[in-house]
Amino acid sequence: MIVLDCSAAVDMVRETEAGRALRQLMLEGEEVISSQLFLIEVSNAFWKYHKAGLLDEKTVCANIEKAIALVDEFCDLDKTQCCEATKEAMRLRHPVYDMLYFVLARRNAATLFTLDRKLQQLCLDNGVDCVLTDTNF
Repeated sequence: MIVLDCSAAVDMVRETEAGRALRQLMLEGEEVISSQLFLIEVSNAFWKYHKAGLLDEKTVCANIEKAIALVDEFCDLDKTQCCEATKEAMRLRHPVYDMLYFVLARRNAATLFTLDRKLQQLCLDNGVDCVLTDTNF
C-alpha cells in the first residue's frame, strides 16, 4: 500500500525525473491512499503554476484531475488523526499537514511517497516506510 502526498503527485503528473521514478516504483494493482488534505494541496500547487504563468486554466484543471486519479481512496480526516498528527508535529517540529501523511502511512503500514526530503528523513528516523529520492542523508 502507498500513501501519496502532494509533492509526489504533482511531480508524477508533471512527469519530472523524480515523478517518473516514483511511477516506476508503483506496482500494478497496488492500492494508493491519501488524506483528504491532498485534494486541497494539489489544487493549490497547480494554482501556483497558473499564478506564475506556467500553466493555463485548462491544463491546471486537467492536472488536478490526473493527480486525483492517482489515488484509489481518500481517507477521511477525523479528530483522532488530526490530534495524532499535531502531537507528531510538536514532537518532530514539522508541519501538521505533512504529519497527516506520516500518520496515515504509519497507521496503514504503508510506504509514503513524498519528495519532501525533510519528511523522508523524519520517516527514516521514526520507522515509517518511505521512498527515498536522495541517498545523501
